[in-house]
Amino acid sequence: MSLTVISFTEKGITLSEKLKEIWEDEDISLFTKCRASLEKKTDCSVCFVDPELESFVRGQMEEKNGLLFIGACGIAVRAIAPVIRNKLCDSPVLVMDEKGSYVIPILSGHMGGANELAERISQKTGAVPVITTATDINKKFAVDLFAKKNGLYIVNREGIARVSAKVLAGEQITMSIETGHRRTEEKIPGEIRILEYPPRQPVDVVITAEERSFAAVLLLKPREYVIGMGCRKGKEADKIETLIFQTMDKLGISVCQLLALASIEQKKEEKGFLDWSRKNNIPFLTYSSQELMELTGDFHSSAFVKKKVGVDNVCERAALKACEPLGRLIYEKYAQDGMTIAAARREWRIKFDEK
Repeated sequence: MSLTVISFTEKGITLSEKLKEIWEDEDISLFTKCRASLEKKTDCSVCFVDPELESFVRGQMEEKNGLLFIGACGIAVRAIAPVIRNKLCDSPVLVMDEKGSYVIPILSGHMGGANELAERISQKTGAVPVITTATDINKKFAVDLFAKKNGLYIVNREGIARVSAKVLAGEQITMSIETGHRRTEEKIPGEIRILEYPPRQPVDVVITAEERSFAAVLLLKPREYVIGMGCRKGKEADKIETLIFQTMDKLGISVCQLLALASIEQKKEEKGFLDWSRKNNIPFLTYSSQELMELTGDFHSSAFVKKKVGVDNVCERAALKACEPLGRLIYEKYAQDGMTIAAARREWRIKFDEK
């Protein structure tokens, strides 16, 4: 995920530059609304935000970039307010004071990763992370974070608050997991009591890929599928999108069932892939040719492709790589108009261990 840092004062600009310098392995872009301070600098990687702040923020959130405001919380709140959609797809937003003393996640703490990002910024800068999410500060089980870590999508988001309220009240929640998808040797958190599957009584959380009805407060389903793709450089975004949706239609799956879109490292800046990923809130993963070639199995090899990018097949190998540790191809390489596509299905297992 890219991080956009927005400052409003000369001290804010200096702090943003320091952050980028000490966090050089991250994709960080610097912006400011303080033109006067920016004009004093002769060599500067900070860009002036020319449009209204709200319009700029809207564009950043549409691209699914994380936002770090260096300034007052009020500025950030007013800027993001018209753009906020829901907790499952909003970008992570944080605020940091211009002295770098505190870093505060204010939006999408769990699903967007703002809380985790605050902790990482704290480790780099020494700023105190101000976490306000109730489950975090009370060190309780957070069902939305649990879903994210396990590659699950939330069918009915209104159930999150009801389950979290029960946890915070000190009550044990019940959970039923589809047979064969739980690591039985793993320790279960004390807040959770596992019920048999399918549950014979009302249950707080059900986790399953099956299409059936349950008397459950919250229904979680696995993101089981990965689309692997390769394409000619500069391939039109609409054609990439059309092929992806055509493939999903053939497989009878929807976007919410996708774990990722995957390709080779050389395509990490391919605009069509990035646009589709951001638009549909699906991670875009890329791998080196060496990582892809390490996979064993039968693939539709191409000597031409191997000569060009160092691997004999991009789409099939990338799809399987994203399924690790276990997955299988369910849709073999298909080529169309300068694009190749394949799909794989991962073997999902529920994990409670935080490590």
